[in-house]
Amino acid sequence: MDIATRVYNHKWKIDPIVRSLIDTDFYKLLMCQSVYRNRRDTNVRFSLINRSKHIPLAKLIDEGELREQLDHIRSLSLSRGESTWLRGNTFYGKRQMFRPDFMEWFEGLRLPPYELERKGDQYELTFEGKWPEVMLWEIPALAVLMELRSRAVINSMGRFELQVLYARAMTRVWEKIEQLREIDGLSIADFGTRRRHGFLWQDWCVQAMQEGLGDKFTGTSNCLIAMRREVEAIGTNAHELPMVYSALAEDDAALAQAPYDVLSDWHEEHEGNLRIILPDTYGTKGFLDRAPDWLAGWTGIRIDSGDPAGGAETAIRWWQERGEDPQDKRVIFSDGLDVAKIKELHAQFSDRTKVSFGWGTLLTNDFRGLVPDDALAPFSLVCKAVSANGRPTVKLSDNPEKAMGPADEIQRYKRVFGVGEQDSQAVIV
Repeated sequence: MDIATRVYNHKWKIDPIVRSLIDTDFYKLLMCQSVYRNRRDTNVRFSLINRSKHIPLAKLIDEGELREQLDHIRSLSLSRGESTWLRGNTFYGKRQMFRPDFMEWFEGLRLPPYELERKGDQYELTFEGKWPEVMLWEIPALAVLMELRSRAVINSMGRFELQVLYARAMTRVWEKIEQLREIDGLSIADFGTRRRHGFLWQDWCVQAMQEGLGDKFTGTSNCLIAMRREVEAIGTNAHELPMVYSALAEDDAALAQAPYDVLSDWHEEHEGNLRIILPDTYGTKGFLDRAPDWLAGWTGIRIDSGDPAGGAETAIRWWQERGEDPQDKRVIFSDGLDVAKIKELHAQFSDRTKVSFGWGTLLTNDFRGLVPDDALAPFSLVCKAVSANGRPTVKLSDNPEKAMGPADEIQRYKRVFGVGEQDSQAVIV
């Protein structure tokens, strides 16, 4: 595929950024099924948040073009082939991962309306409605904003300039892959959908990983690419679940219990590798200290904020204290990874536990230094649940720079979950 020519042709014809409702992350569909079963009538509001304020999205991206892309997403529904793949494929060794009642609902779904308003140099983009419906806006909304920003930057580039740009970017990815394939026992997946440079580029990166890493490449979080390239769809759950469950808690005692209620519901849904704990929403150490014993029997832990080595050490100690063998468990690193950090963490922990990596933005959007003013460098854009049934949501994280929510509620959550002083770390992406 000649990516440069395809990108160049974006200027002359409509080429939708999001081509399918399954151009999304696998964990999103897994969570959606759990929400559909347990909390389908909850009203949730999502909001787009640009953490990188120096990127003036409203100056770069034409509002009419943004609306055109969002309206196109609202017209999408599952194709027959996509439905067949979800209904009949084997995921994590299990057939019919998605139940018939959920699939019937999903096959009839059109995404609900959005609200878009320009505020200075940024866009305020929000989605509100029943939780199972609005939650599926998150990934496509991020993909649209990220790719429209990419298109805005490259719009003035000619065909040969684009060919050189993508040749350099391809070389960079391949050189990273060459370093990674030297790692014995590596297990790595593509987690780069939400902040990718573009769909075509993510698809190319996945194919490069397939060829360059072989069995060390375990799959992609992107369902559409997984289906087309016949690789594993990878994913479990995210911070959204405890954030919403916690917002619905009636008092401090229910709030303290809410993150475990999430995993209790999840436990009833899934078996095997899907039993991965994401403990950092309200502080990893406190979460593990108060965790019920049955959680220690789960498959592993995903570390998504704070010092990754410190998080892994905390998890290993916790398993040992609970009578579990860390070498039987899996630690998945997924925060701001690139080759040097992957190599460092693998060397540090691969003989103590099963180590995996979810490689995101610096796989699918590393165009740093390739254009003037570093105008294609990745930036931190998120789309989060900000309220549930009218109550604000809160995320603390193991990195206070990622904390979200009203200041008074953040203080309340810190008190309830016993979160003390935290070390700030730069948010890479």
